[in-house]
Amino acid sequence: MSEHEFYMRLALDNAKAMKGQTDPNPLVGAVIVNDHRIVGVGAHLKAGGPHAEIHALRMAGELAKGGTIYVTLEPCSHHGRTGPCAEALVAAGIKKVIIATLDPNPIVAGNGVSILEKANIEVIVGVCEEESRKMNEVFNKFIVKKQPFMTLKAATTLDGKISSYTWDSKWITSEEARLDVHHLRNENTGILVGVHTVIKDDPELTTRIPNGRNPLRIILDSTLRIPLKSKVLTDQKADTWIFTSENFNHEVKRELENLGVKVFVTKGKNRVDLQDTLNILGEQNVASVLIEGGGEVNASFLNEQLVDKLVLYVAPKLIGGKQSPSFFAGEGIEKMANAIELEELEINKIGKDFRYTGYPVYS
Repeated sequence: MSEHEFYMRLALDNAKAMKGQTDPNPLVGAVIVNDHRIVGVGAHLKAGGPHAEIHALRMAGELAKGGTIYVTLEPCSHHGRTGPCAEALVAAGIKKVIIATLDPNPIVAGNGVSILEKANIEVIVGVCEEESRKMNEVFNKFIVKKQPFMTLKAATTLDGKISSYTWDSKWITSEEARLDVHHLRNENTGILVGVHTVIKDDPELTTRIPNGRNPLRIILDSTLRIPLKSKVLTDQKADTWIFTSENFNHEVKRELENLGVKVFVTKGKNRVDLQDTLNILGEQNVASVLIEGGGEVNASFLNEQLVDKLVLYVAPKLIGGKQSPSFFAGEGIEKMANAIELEELEINKIGKDFRYTGYPVYS
C-alpha cells in the first residue's frame, strides 16, 4: 500500500462511519498530514453542517499550513449552506490536495480542482477512486438524476420463497440477519412497502438498533384501502407517506390527512405510477429508499428497471409449494436471454444465512 493509499483509506474510514447521517449530502472524510504526521482529521456529519475539510482544518490549526490533505471527494467550490471548501484550503496554506474522486454534482464537477490549481496547489485525483465512488452510490445518483437510490431487500429460503403457502414468514432468516436488516434501514432515508404488506402484517417499519433512526415510511396504495388503525398511521414513530393512483378514495384521503399522513396522487390511472413516485420522492429530498415489499411490488420495480441494488438474504431452508410466494413474482421474464443479471456480486455469511449483494444489469 502506497503512502497516498494509506492516508486516503483513513479518510474513507472516517467517511463511512457517518453512513446514514449525511443524506442527501455525500459521505466525505478528510485527513491532513504535515511532515509525515497526521495533524487533522474530519468527516461530514450531517447536511447543513461543516464539511469534512473544515473539521480537519479546525483540528490542524496552524499545522495545516504547508500540509497535504487527503479528501474522499472533490472539495466544493460553491456557496451553499456552507462556504467553498476549496477556498478554505487555499486560505489555510495547504500545499497539496489528494482527491479520491471528482464531485458528480454539476455545480462542482471540476470547479473545486480548478480553484486549487489556480492557487498553485498541487492536485492529484484518483487515489482509491472506485472505493470512494461506491461509498457514495446514493449521492452519485441523487445529485445527477434527482431520484432516490433504490435498494431492494428480500429474505428468502434456498428455493426462493418469502413465506409458506399459509403466508407464514416468521422467521425465514436468523436473528443475526434480521439485525443486519435494521442496519440497512438505518442507512436509508425511506422504507417502502405495498399496502398488502400493511394489511397482512401490520408492520411498524422502524429501526430497532441503539441510536438508530426510523426511516420515512412509504406505502404504495392504489385505491387507499389501508386500514386506518394500522401502526404506520397511528404509532407516531416516524412519518408516513402514501402514494396512490388517480382512482383513490377521496373520503379516505381526507381521513389520512387528518391523521397527519401525506398522500401523493401519482399519474397512474388505476395503479401507482412508480416513475412518478421516484420523481416526487426526489423533489422531496428523499435520497435513498429500501424496498421491503412482497413479490408483486418487487416485480413491479424490477420490471420497470428501477432497482439500483439488490440485497438478498438466503436461509438454508426449503419449504416448496406452488402456492408459496417468491420474492420476484409477476408474470416473470419470458426468455432466459432477458434474465436480470447481477454484477459486482458479494456473498457474506451472516449467522446461518447468506447475504447476496449485487447490482442489476437490465437487458
